[in-house]
Amino acid sequence: MISLRYHAVSIGAVFLALAVGVVLGASGVSDRLLSAVAARADDLGGQVQTLTAQRDALAAAQRGADEFARRTGPAAVRGLLQGRTVALVTVGADPADRDAVRALLGPSGATIGGEIALTDAVGDPARADQLRELTSQLLPTGAQLPAASDTGSLVGGLLSGVLLKSSGQVTPEQADAVLTGLMSTGFVTPGERPRPADLVLVLTGGAVPGIDGADAAAVTARLAAQLDRAGGGAVLAGRTGSADATGPVGVARADPNVTASLSTVDDVQTGAGQVSAVLALREQLDGRAGRYGTATTAADGAAPAA
Repeated sequence: MISLRYHAVSIGAVFLALAVGVVLGASGVSDRLLSAVAARADDLGGQVQTLTAQRDALAAAQRGADEFARRTGPAAVRGLLQGRTVALVTVGADPADRDAVRALLGPSGATIGGEIALTDAVGDPARADQLRELTSQLLPTGAQLPAASDTGSLVGGLLSGVLLKSSGQVTPEQADAVLTGLMSTGFVTPGERPRPADLVLVLTGGAVPGIDGADAAAVTARLAAQLDRAGGGAVLAGRTGSADATGPVGVARADPNVTASLSTVDDVQTGAGQVSAVLALREQLDGRAGRYGTATTAADGAAPAA
């Protein structure tokens, strides 16, 4: 009996010793894990600080570059468009971009013939049939639309007679009828009739969101291409993102036939991009075209040669 009790006590002591060992061992492992995790956290914290500092430095450099471009921009474009008239067409453009480019056109010597602001309805696939029919109805007598059936080309063909000197001039009354028809149906915002121009600058935003973004971007790209073909030249300029697959600049650059004559800029929200847009208008007068900006498809560099 005593022997059995002795064995029971011995076995209990063994289990107690094992339990204590497990706890102590686990405590050691836990300490090592906590130490490793703390070291990793410190390392990640250091990386975050480094990346934050790099981001802040890049942002500061970008602000400096923008400030430099905006201060030197008027001198860079001075007199390049002397005696020329430029019309603006905006499609989802940021007002700040438009105002900055307009301010640069003054020192370039250009006269701003006016502006036509297209609404998002122009790129809405649900209204494409209505817009095609409307372009035929509003076409002035004697004018012709392009053979293409897409809405961008058709609207570009219709507006070319209103905007451009060299596209078969329409009368002021006919131009007013075109704009009134487009405004009454919600495709153009109200505004004054622009004066006929030598060149057209089409300003847009970034990538077009939504399931129909690529289709809407294509309308803007083809509109700009048609205005380029119909007049003395055109430039399509958008913000960062505009060179994406669902951006107007990206759609235009995907077609070599378009970019052979249409100049594109993909960073018009920056001072450098705004200067590039004006330099690209000069380039158009010289019979050249290029792809400019910061996107990978900006094959001709940051800006045209002055």
